[in-house]
Amino acid sequence: MLLLITLLAFVLAVFIYLKQSKFGRTPSGERLERVKKSPHFREGAFQNLSPTPNFTEGATYPKVMREVLFGKKTRVKPAVALPALKTDLHALEPSDNVLVWFGHSSYFMQVDGKRILVDPVLSGAAAPIRSFMPSFRGTDVYAVADIPDIEYLFVSHDHWDHLDYPTIVQLKPRIGQVICSLGIAEHLERWGFEHSRIIEKDWNEAITLNDGFSAHTAPARHFSGRGLVRNKALWTAFVLQTPTLRIFIGGDSGYDTHFAEIGAAHGPFDLVILECGQYNKNWKYIHMMPEEVVQAAQDLGAKRLLPVHWGKFPLSSHAWDEPMIRVTVAAKNAGMPLLHPLIGEKVDLNDEGQVFSAWWVGIA
Repeated sequence: MLLLITLLAFVLAVFIYLKQSKFGRTPSGERLERVKKSPHFREGAFQNLSPTPNFTEGATYPKVMREVLFGKKTRVKPAVALPALKTDLHALEPSDNVLVWFGHSSYFMQVDGKRILVDPVLSGAAAPIRSFMPSFRGTDVYAVADIPDIEYLFVSHDHWDHLDYPTIVQLKPRIGQVICSLGIAEHLERWGFEHSRIIEKDWNEAITLNDGFSAHTAPARHFSGRGLVRNKALWTAFVLQTPTLRIFIGGDSGYDTHFAEIGAAHGPFDLVILECGQYNKNWKYIHMMPEEVVQAAQDLGAKRLLPVHWGKFPLSSHAWDEPMIRVTVAAKNAGMPLLHPLIGEKVDLNDEGQVFSAWWVGIA
């Protein structure tokens, strides 16, 4: 009886915990009806274009959990604080076309007079409990106060390392419009965003913005979910067209034929921003290996490639710097120009000859 009571108490505690605002909310009402009409929503959940199992063939959930919890891990975190710079975003000239990476998949862009944020995570953690997934030392260079007013916030999907509740709530007064995939708005509206400030789209939909800016949603190969339920909101990439530049905002995605299809429909791109990190042979369908990142950039017709989704959180078992070691070799072999700025370093979007140091080399 005592064991049963303890088990029930634990289940109740988990239920109450998952009801906290930070977990967001699954679509309901009119939004749920719209979700159900999506050609990508079947059997009660969003689906990838290609069959995409959670794990690679032969990799069972117990096996993967044993590897994650007890497997050998070497240098998944740097032994020292990582070097970084801090560009004053408030002091940028209006004519500056720049990108500033915050680590992992968060970055700021000022392009043709508009200020843009992508998947900002500035709370120092990539999990609902901070101690579960804290950021690497030296990487928390930027806080919400360092971010100027933003015209457009792009949210690729609702995972904790891309949609950060404390960051989004604090930034809310400074965000003009949010551009996101179908279902994400349910989280945002629970957190106080007005419906009128959110542009929510399915894959392959066009978005007309202001002053010569436009966006287009594009498929990705991934999944979503902030709690125990998966794939109630869509995951997406974005094609961003400004008056002078075309940029691919990749979000998270495993490799597949969709990159070539996007390249044929929307390329070439002045800059392609793709995930490169947190991969593993056991989940190769939902995250790319570094060599696949370069191939995807080629498929898209990239003039330059910026690898992200690394350098801040240890979400896999590979060494913290392995993504860059492998992708630099692959990019060199393919003749793909590669951007690898320090966290906080200013990337000049108009300077195709800008050179960056291999700053990760020599760090334990």
